[in-house]
Amino acid sequence: MSGRIITVAQQKGGSGKTTLAVNLAVCLHARGHSVALVDTDPQGSMGRWFMERMSAIGEDEALDFSTSSAWGASYESEKLKKRFDYVIIDTPPKIDSDLRPALRVADLVVVPVATSHVDLWATEGVLDLARRDKAEVLVVLNRTRPNTRLSVEVAQKAAELGAQVADTQVSNRVVYAESLGLGLGAIERPKGPAVAEMTALTDEILARIG
Repeated sequence: MSGRIITVAQQKGGSGKTTLAVNLAVCLHARGHSVALVDTDPQGSMGRWFMERMSAIGEDEALDFSTSSAWGASYESEKLKKRFDYVIIDTPPKIDSDLRPALRVADLVVVPVATSHVDLWATEGVLDLARRDKAEVLVVLNRTRPNTRLSVEVAQKAAELGAQVADTQVSNRVVYAESLGLGLGAIERPKGPAVAEMTALTDEILARIG
């Protein structure tokens, strides 16, 4: 059985795409799955995280990393899914024709939305492109502040756009930034609420794509 491809996409920068992508990779890896990361974002944050991880932990055949141009993402990920259980593509914060290969090849497109109306507006472009390519989309409210009216409003508006919204919300926690800088995932730090969040989100994603 070939692997599954997850593309993480959002038009607006600062939505937490890379943080979500690497934490999902770590969670899947911790469950015994092999994972390949593909970075199509010229900023290269995912690559920097991976290098930090190699320095801290060493090489791991079940967790690999490669870079690709945006238009080459489909070729690279199709190649990698023959060897890995999951391929996770991190995309640049823009919406244009270059993004379409990463959407077209995805079994699931994960769209992180920070809880602001500006971030939600930026999501419309991703949703439109994903619909054209008949890609399944899951919107994840990211960097949320629990029990705020704004979080509720953004979730409702996202649903009104026709998007499936994850039940799990990822809160604005320092541990996500700290673990990223160390080449780790939040579940690899001392136990706390972030572990439960990422575990629940991973469960939701696996329930959708297996």
